[in-house]
Parts: sequence; C-alpha cells; structure tokens
Amino acid sequence: MLDLAILGLLKEGSMHGYQLKKRLAETLGPFWQVSYGSLYPALKRLQSQGAVEVVFPEGHVGRRKNVYRVTDAGEERFSRLVEEAAADRDDDNGFRVRLAFFRYLKPETRIGLMERRRAVLQARSADLKERLAAYRERVDSYTLSLMRHGMDSTQHDIRWLDDMIDAERKAVRHRRRRAATKEGASS
Repeated sequence: MLDLAILGLLKEGSMHGYQLKKRLAETLGPFWQVSYGSLYPALKRLQSQGAVEVVFPEGHVGRRKNVYRVTDAGEERFSRLVEEAAADRDDDNGFRVRLAFFRYLKPETRIGLMERRRAVLQARSADLKERLAAYRERVDSYTLSLMRHGMDSTQHDIRWLDDMIDAERKAVRHRRRRAATKEGASS
C-alpha cells in the first residue's frame, strides 16, 4: 500500500521525503502513519524499479535534498495498484488508500471497487451478527459492547458506500445525458 500512496502523491507533483511524509499524513489521516524508516526504503525500491526518479530543483543552494517524481513506469504501476481489488478482502487501510486516489479511475471502475468493498463489509456484518448471537451468553458486557460497536461501524460504512455508489451512478447518468444532448445537437 505504501507504494500506491507514494506513487499517487507523486502524480500530483515532485516532492522530497519530508513533503511526502507530511502529505501522506494529511491525505490518509490518522488511520495510516508512515515512518521515515519505511518511507525511504520504499522510495529506494521504487527508484530501483524505475517507478520514480530523483530530480534536483534548479538553482537550489545549500544541502541538496532528493526530490522524487513519478516516471511513466511508475504511472503504469500506480494504475495497476489502484485498481487491484483482491487486496481489499479484509484490508480497511488498503481500501482507504485506494479511495484517496479514486479520482484517477474511470467511474465504472470506482463503482466496481466500491461494490466489492460493500460486499466485503456485508459479509463482515453478517459474521459479526452471527457471533454476537452465539456469544451473547458467554462473554462479558464489555466484549458484547465492542462487538455491537463493530457491527454498528460496519453498518455505517455500508450506508456510506451506498451513498457514494448512488452519487457516482447519478454522475455517470448525468454525463451520459449531457453527451447524448451534445451529440443530438451536433447532428
């Protein structure tokens, strides 16, 4: 996931490590913290794979900082990583990282990824409901409360995804109507 996040941020513009770490924290918030101990090895790995390259700003005076930018190979790798759905099985952070870069996807791809995520959450909700019913007599009130909280949070996420899917579908229909109107007007 770190590779995806780095490549996605570098699509927005060249940055040095400190800027990347700061933007990762701003973009992905509290769910995902990255240390320099994992960021710089990831940058080196991406550089050795040809996905990023080091550039040096013109006229830079003083201590030289490595500034990274995404390459064409990095763009291709980013596209593959952001569209991968298999890794989303039970990986909440993986979905969040992809969601942060959904703007780079086609609407149909976004809808498909959100629908797959919703299916994962619906299965999680059913499992939680089943466990809650089975354990109700055997666990303490704190554990039951935690299980209910997990179920409530999962249901909230499902509703949130439903709203996002609905909004995306409306936007697709609107774009299609607009395109059809333009096409009809030019005929």
